[in-house]
Amino acid sequence: MNEDVRWSISYAEIATLAEVRRPVVTTWARRHTDFPKPIRREAGRPLFDGREVVDWLLATNHGNASHQRLRAELALHTLAGWRDRLPAHVLVNALTALICLRQQQDAPLADSEWASILRQAGRFDAEDTFLHAELRALAGPGMAHDAERVGTALAALADELVEAAYTPAEAFDWVLSARRRLGANELIADEPAPVLTQALARLCGIAEMEDGAILATPHARSGDLLAAMHAQAASDAGHTYLAADPDPAFTRLVRRRMLVREVYEFQLDVTIGTELALDDWGDPDVVLCALPYEPGETRDALTVLERVEAITDLLDVGRTAVVLGPADALVRPLTPHSDADRLRRLFLSNGLLKAVVSLPDGAFPYRPGYRTAVWVLTRTPERERHGMVLLADLSSRPLIEQVLDSLVEDVHIFRSAGWRNDRRHTPRHAVILPAKVLDDRPGTAFTPQHRPQESRYTRAVMERPERISGLEIRLSELVEEARQLYGPGGQAELRTHAALRTEDRPVRRTTVGRMLRERRLRRLPGHRIKDEHLISDGGYAVLTPAEVVGAVPIGGRRIDPLVLTAAYEHANLTQPGDVIVTSTPDFGVYVDEEGLCVVAYPAHILRVRPDVERPVRPRVLAALLRAASAEHRRVNGAVRASRRLEDLLIPDLTLDEAERYDALLAEIARRDALLRAQIAALEDLNRLTAAGLVDGTLTLLPTPHTD
Repeated sequence: MNEDVRWSISYAEIATLAEVRRPVVTTWARRHTDFPKPIRREAGRPLFDGREVVDWLLATNHGNASHQRLRAELALHTLAGWRDRLPAHVLVNALTALICLRQQQDAPLADSEWASILRQAGRFDAEDTFLHAELRALAGPGMAHDAERVGTALAALADELVEAAYTPAEAFDWVLSARRRLGANELIADEPAPVLTQALARLCGIAEMEDGAILATPHARSGDLLAAMHAQAASDAGHTYLAADPDPAFTRLVRRRMLVREVYEFQLDVTIGTELALDDWGDPDVVLCALPYEPGETRDALTVLERVEAITDLLDVGRTAVVLGPADALVRPLTPHSDADRLRRLFLSNGLLKAVVSLPDGAFPYRPGYRTAVWVLTRTPERERHGMVLLADLSSRPLIEQVLDSLVEDVHIFRSAGWRNDRRHTPRHAVILPAKVLDDRPGTAFTPQHRPQESRYTRAVMERPERISGLEIRLSELVEEARQLYGPGGQAELRTHAALRTEDRPVRRTTVGRMLRERRLRRLPGHRIKDEHLISDGGYAVLTPAEVVGAVPIGGRRIDPLVLTAAYEHANLTQPGDVIVTSTPDFGVYVDEEGLCVVAYPAHILRVRPDVERPVRPRVLAALLRAASAEHRRVNGAVRASRRLEDLLIPDLTLDEAERYDALLAEIARRDALLRAQIAALEDLNRLTAAGLVDGTLTLLPTPHTD
């Protein structure tokens, strides 16, 4: 394998592999003589042998990645090296077949000859339904002469993956998680995002089911949904898994995927086509389905809803279906009284539809513009129907685990309450309303139009009038402060007394580099602060380049003093008057008036020395550096600015000029702070008032008349 595939890896890829920041790897290479040497250079950047790097990380315990992950990445990158000699689908099918074969015979493959491996495959798969053909494909057109060498190498790689994983099933999933990396796009194009796949399986309520249930997935594709349902079930539940897909290659992959999970033939039935094998097993207890994707130009809402109806025809009383499909058919407005509209409202009137969830773009990573929705359907006896439906709109929320966890909990409580509104629980991302509200409005969208009544009694809503009154008082105080400082209108003139410099008084110029050499300034480095050490409250403020350039406000990132002392023993705190400078990603200068902050690399400190003959004034230095950098900013396509910070030419003002300029800058800063405080108060007032009017919890009373 070492001679066949060389895994070339850059500094940035090593940092990702080791779960550290990019400069840390450069430090390793500089400080440790045993760090692997580059094997070649590409466009000026060094490339390393990935195997040597992983071996070094495993031997030295550097980085934050676990040994298991490092070994898995090594195997997967080795696998990626085979893309040039094998088609992606052949590569993935062969490796998953080898992992499945190893699990079936419970013994390593690397010690066997290729002919012996093929004989074993024929013995375990006598009818050739899940792995034998995939291994024979290595001897296909153009590869017959090399089949034994390639097959033996892949068998060793399968052993390596299984040894790195805890179970063959985990190794199998590692290969499928690398589908896009390997170029097997057809295996992932119709699969939902992994975080959504897990949430859909949890919506089915499998964890609460009795042993021996029947779980079905029509349109199984590569089996992500079926595997997610198996992961939700208890290890000894004894459920039966049914699946169907029109593509024979997918059905074989699904069989292998479930077999490595130790779901054997007496608990598994995967059919080719669109029909599940219900005649042999009976009606399913749960149906989880992602409807096949169709382009928007040819998609028909009535056809989509008829497919959902066909799924509900499989449900007996008390059975559940969770369907992921196009939002334009499941939740968006339809033409009133059209066939599609009547069919969609029929799911409400017959009590089948229990929950409707609108999802954001990105539910299918391979189809980022495909907007989808989820329906939860359960067939309940007429006497147990309460006519309620849960509506959730997540279309403007990120598709992350925390949001989906809240949704699953809302649906779970709704189900546990018998599909009724539980007054003890307020849905966080949904509303529960009578289905008749939607059924009586032909063509209406199946999305919540109002916030739940309970939202009126949250603390944020109840405190809005008090906060608005506080902002009004704050604005009055700011106006009064401006009046006292700058006269009745708060508009006292600001005079700079600027005039053209005469030719007989030329300005002296200097640079930061020269002031450092003259010891008028002292340069202190920033520190590499780890993200996990940053907090939002308490401790010292951390000044990253984002704070220095003004992209984020000061104080949003902080660090605990004990953590700073323990993890960064040589860290320096800023002093009042320190000038914080950064050149990455853009040039920025910030004067720390109060001190006691931590500066994060690549920003650094320029500290003024007050005991020299001509001391530098921090505000003046910062203003002059901003102006000088604007003339030498980085142009599009350039890696860095045309001049370094140390080489920027700035005026070396006389003591009198510097004093007058410093006083002017101080006055500008005072006025700027006062205006910014007024703007912030006005923005908060506008935001709170608008939020209260939008959610219907505030009203505006008439202005009282006065003499």
